[in-house]
Amino acid sequence: MSDKRQNVLLGLTFRELTDFAEESGQPSYRGRQLFEAVYGQRVESVEQISTLPQELRHRFKQRGLSVGVPTIQKKFVSSDGTIRYLIGFSDGQSVETVWMPEGDDGEAGDGSEAGNEVEKARAWDRATICVSSQVGCAVDCQFCLTALLGVKRNLTAGEIVGQVCAVLNDQHVSPPQDRVNIVFMGMGEPFLNYDNFIKAVGLLAEGVGIAESRMTVSTAGIVPRIYDLGAEPVRPKLAISLNAPNDELRSRLMPINRKWNLEKLVAAARDFPLRNRERLTFEYVLMDGVNDSPQNARELSELIRGIRGKVNLIALNPGPGIAFQTPAENRVFEFQKTLTAAGVPAFIRRPRGRDIYAACGQLKRTVEFPAS
Repeated sequence: MSDKRQNVLLGLTFRELTDFAEESGQPSYRGRQLFEAVYGQRVESVEQISTLPQELRHRFKQRGLSVGVPTIQKKFVSSDGTIRYLIGFSDGQSVETVWMPEGDDGEAGDGSEAGNEVEKARAWDRATICVSSQVGCAVDCQFCLTALLGVKRNLTAGEIVGQVCAVLNDQHVSPPQDRVNIVFMGMGEPFLNYDNFIKAVGLLAEGVGIAESRMTVSTAGIVPRIYDLGAEPVRPKLAISLNAPNDELRSRLMPINRKWNLEKLVAAARDFPLRNRERLTFEYVLMDGVNDSPQNARELSELIRGIRGKVNLIALNPGPGIAFQTPAENRVFEFQKTLTAAGVPAFIRRPRGRDIYAACGQLKRTVEFPAS
């Protein structure tokens, strides 16, 4: 166990924890105690596992065993209540994870970190955690700040789940009593880290208590993995980041289209086995004068005609180093109107945390902001 990431409990399944307990000379039921402590109670240290004898906890600590919950290095709080977390791992790498509270009474929080945490938690009815799957990203979408980082490495299943545990602990909330959704839409392409991503999904569902119906994964279009996801016994809902209605434009915006073009991608979408009342989501980032014309909308409606899905429209979230501009509001509404007139359900996604670089496409471990 030369890699410190291997000497942790977070990321191990119930079966693996049971094997670990037995290999440590303990009865098999210790595996259930470890599983419940790590995922259900979200303990942060071996010493906090109160169901284990004190002598055993001491022995585990002496062996260098840790739970492995990552560290919250920085928090940035938006005026709309969104929080962007900089999450650090044992090897010095870091990613960003975003907490987005929502409530029937509008925005949650007052944009400051002061105040009673319990009262702030009561201000929301449901919340979404946007989780990263890689340090950086290799897909190189031209309108995304994360692409400027390149890719450093994949996250382990424990590091993916650990982001959720760290944020839940910081917010003092616990699924399933509290309504928490998970979106795998942070830094990285989840399908280029498929095995760790899908293992994390199982741990979040079985251990942390977040139902698969409350999880969504977004892909830039790794076609073989779309088929793999459809065959999983436990899986999130699927969102496909489309962003263009034809190959020429999509290849310019998303170079991955040269490997898996729209014909292959849309065929995989049509073949995807949807559950009762489930819809496929197509994400479409609108860029001024690039992909936001009524003709683009008509092309898009023809492209996905017949698929049980919806389109989430996202006006580009700007950032330094991005060559595209945010379209005017009327162009966004016109695009939506064209889609709905063609019978395609289309929704405009309200940007969250844009002022702290926490919005879609803005995650790149930003710690300084331009003066307002």
